[in-house]
Amino acid sequence: MRILLSLILLLPGFGAERLNVILFVTDDQSPVAGCYGNSVIKTPHLDALAKEGTMFTQAFATTASCSASRSVILSGLHNHFNGQYGHTHHFHKFESFPAMRAFALPQLMAQAGYRTVQIGKLHVAPESVFHFDQYLKGNPRNAVQMAEVCKPVFEDQSEKPFFLYFATSDPHRGGGQDKTFPGKHKPDRFGNLPKKKAYPGVEEVFYDPEKVIVPGFLPDTSESRAEIANYYQSCSRIDQGLGRLVELLKKNGKWENTVIIYTADHGMAFPGAKTTVYEAGLRVPFVVRHPRVVRKGRTNEAMLSHTDLTPTILDLAGALNQKKTAPSKPLPFDKVGVGENSGKRPVKYHGRSWLPILEETKPEGWDEISASHTFHEIQMYYPMRVIRDRKYKLIWNIAHRQPYPFASDLWVAATWQAQWSKGKGADYGGRTVDSYINRPEFEFFDIVSDPNESRNLANDPVHADALASYKERLKTEQKRTGDPWIMKWEYE
Repeated sequence: MRILLSLILLLPGFGAERLNVILFVTDDQSPVAGCYGNSVIKTPHLDALAKEGTMFTQAFATTASCSASRSVILSGLHNHFNGQYGHTHHFHKFESFPAMRAFALPQLMAQAGYRTVQIGKLHVAPESVFHFDQYLKGNPRNAVQMAEVCKPVFEDQSEKPFFLYFATSDPHRGGGQDKTFPGKHKPDRFGNLPKKKAYPGVEEVFYDPEKVIVPGFLPDTSESRAEIANYYQSCSRIDQGLGRLVELLKKNGKWENTVIIYTADHGMAFPGAKTTVYEAGLRVPFVVRHPRVVRKGRTNEAMLSHTDLTPTILDLAGALNQKKTAPSKPLPFDKVGVGENSGKRPVKYHGRSWLPILEETKPEGWDEISASHTFHEIQMYYPMRVIRDRKYKLIWNIAHRQPYPFASDLWVAATWQAQWSKGKGADYGGRTVDSYINRPEFEFFDIVSDPNESRNLANDPVHADALASYKERLKTEQKRTGDPWIMKWEYE
């Protein structure tokens, strides 16, 4: 029966209409929600989506940096291969190679017969690679208003299905500081309006800092709690936008033929998460509601990567060559430009479709992910590579000889500054301030017994053989994905 249902899911034309697809991507959101076990934060609409579909508990970004991660989401290719090594905006200037157009999601969906629509944060370049047919304007800090702007997409009676890329700026840091905080280091507002004002159409949810749940990678301080409370509020605002989006789909008769994929570009914007390859930076929410899935409310433990998103969405559209793990019809290479900066032509996606395992809980063969971070801001060269399975996690800090560089907004974060001001020996979520900044070449963690990655086993003789094995596995993954930094094993 399971095989039959999987085959049905793989048929894009099954039923009266082809399936629409909404890819809902938030900005800097960890899997902190009611459905993920947090009893404090209010996310009723995401919780309801999980009951209607599949909640993946082991989903990972490949890098905890906005532009770099989004390039992976929309190409299925690691950023060390696609060229989007860091931020694309302002003087950072990173962008994907022109050759990535052949494998990038938006134009392949258009080629498959979809109306492609984008709203909110895009943050990738160039437009020739990540082109959408239609760009909608909405306030990315107000997902409710963004949903309203999308109404014409749902009302359109075109025979073509739609692919909507819906990307918020919440719960990213920004919008100033909370000046009412009594301490010296003022918490960031995370996009929340001052004086408890609300965005149009939003019923803001406010949180008591004393009642929030402080994750193990953060210090339990008044500054940390205040920032977490503001972060929760921003997440609840997103949730209301998701609820409004679902409401509009139902109102316009699109609910029963629309797939919703909800995730984030990477983890929460706190030191120890964003811009790192620690668990808090890479773990993301990942909820999928497929209208033709019979078994609802599933919890799936497959280890997913953002490299899996593009091949899966193409699979939904009937545009994936599953045998080759590549587009059924790549866009012509003769239209992507030539020259020394065009990039290496992709042959296959670095990820694969998870559509066949959507109804399972513990699928076989989904037990390993890799991660690749090089830049965030242009000033932040700190390449890190990761191989992780269900037992161990290896981090290779390629630039370990230099201090770890901070993103500008994370350096000034009250959570960090409060501890930094106490000195290098101050606690920071199971580490010291100094050990957070000055890192060894290799970090090797037993991720089962040490989920907060506080005990580095790299120099433990007992784990020497395991460490050597994971180094080889990491090299193999770098070779498979065309990572130029593989040469650093040889000459540094």
